[in-house]
Amino acid sequence: MNENQYLVNFYNHYNEDARLTSRHGSVEFLTTMHYIQQKIKPGDRVIEIGAGTGRYSHALARQGYTVDAVELVEHNIEIFKKNTLPEEHITITQGNALDLSNFTDNQYDITLLLGPLYHLFTTSDKCQALREAIRITKSGGIIFASYVISDGCLLDEGFHRGNIDVAEYVQQGLLNADTFAAQSKPKDLFELVRKEDIDHLMASFPVTRLHYVATDGCALFMRESIDKMDESLFQLYMKYHFSTCERSDLLGITSHALDIFTVNK
Repeated sequence: MNENQYLVNFYNHYNEDARLTSRHGSVEFLTTMHYIQQKIKPGDRVIEIGAGTGRYSHALARQGYTVDAVELVEHNIEIFKKNTLPEEHITITQGNALDLSNFTDNQYDITLLLGPLYHLFTTSDKCQALREAIRITKSGGIIFASYVISDGCLLDEGFHRGNIDVAEYVQQGLLNADTFAAQSKPKDLFELVRKEDIDHLMASFPVTRLHYVATDGCALFMRESIDKMDESLFQLYMKYHFSTCERSDLLGITSHALDIFTVNK
């Protein structure tokens, strides 16, 4: 089975449209939008690469921005189209983050790469996706790139919930026996990384990092507690989260991270 087929099979049966709508899931969405709103300006042109069902694309289009979206999985595109309102200035095309040849250089002010790097398993593929995102972004434009972080997932899905057998993963070589760094493959669906991997990946690109964010922090680990919060307590939790999500001592304890950088050309 090729790499894309693993991905298509997964998203054909996964409710991606609902992932960010639960209270605990909304922490990732609210945090990403919080940083987008800090950087986006009236009239900015936006592209979302790997848009899924369009949670971010639609949110921005409904604020009046013109948004182009690219998505690999046809099932997600169908839902994306169903969720599109008549007043949105938005397009959706089927495509791959590794080849954005349908888009011209220096076209976008804001580029969202919020999913593809979850599913690319070689350095060359990750670099190609980043290279394409940088190519179509204007000089001085801003790219938001998301990653799945290994330690948050290991603590939550492994040691906390027991959804994965940590000892078995070590035995199979999916986790390094000494460092517990993840060794993912396409059939595992998600590429799990650490900040040092991202730093190494970005070192060769003409960019300047603006923020590196622990996007959901402990939200998945403590999802039951967050889902029980009333609105007042949840807003207080989000205030805490926003005040700590860039603290260097907490950056590794998250299931998702957001790397925000400006393009230098």
